[in-house]
Amino acid sequence: MDISTLRMITFIWINIAFLVFITMFYITAPFGRHSSEKWGKTINNKLGWFIMELPSFLIMLYYLCVGSRSFQSYAWILFVCWLLHYFNRVFVYPVRIKATQKKIPLFIVTTAILFNCMNAWLNGYYLAELAPVNKYDLLWLTSSHFIIGALLFISGMFINLRSDNILIDLRKPGETGYKIPKDFLFEYIASPNLFGEIIEWTGFAIMAWNLPAASFAIWTFANLVPRAKNHYDWNHQHLKDYPKKRKVIFPFIY
Repeated sequence: MDISTLRMITFIWINIAFLVFITMFYITAPFGRHSSEKWGKTINNKLGWFIMELPSFLIMLYYLCVGSRSFQSYAWILFVCWLLHYFNRVFVYPVRIKATQKKIPLFIVTTAILFNCMNAWLNGYYLAELAPVNKYDLLWLTSSHFIIGALLFISGMFINLRSDNILIDLRKPGETGYKIPKDFLFEYIASPNLFGEIIEWTGFAIMAWNLPAASFAIWTFANLVPRAKNHYDWNHQHLKDYPKKRKVIFPFIY
């Protein structure tokens, strides 16, 4: 496949993201606190999470190992960033979250697999087979967009991990139900874990400076902003005394 074909596919993928962004404000994905059995057969939430996130890790690992250009430049740094994030999402996070009675529909797992395969393929194939070798050379490591992007990626990952830790620690062993999280960015927004992911992948896109990475950042925004609004509305409906001053996902803005 040549670069023009990949570019065309990526632009189509970005256009789909805009449609999904609008749709998700009206259709709440039925998993987690929004779990529902109306969407068909369900499976264990931990197993479902593992299955749907695994392809993104494996596809990028495959392209890192067998790609013709993966180690001809410093593009491997981008692979490592991706793999670090998904190692946590696939092998660490599902083990750490508390077991609940709520399950995840197979429909959601299936669509998430397709989503993750597409994003990993676009980014992995571009970096491994199409990216110019001189695009990710020593000058790239000292460029402003690499430095800014790397700082954003690290900051976003920290926000995401710290927020996940707070949410996981809300329940003591044997406890069920939801509590109002406090401290850190929870004092300002409803979903700092999702905010952290948006910052993280925006940083990745700036650092990588290519269209597939930009498409993933756009998709992250398109998926997580409506999801944060769903959480925000649910919190106000189900958690007594939920702070009204908190924004949805962007501190002081929305």
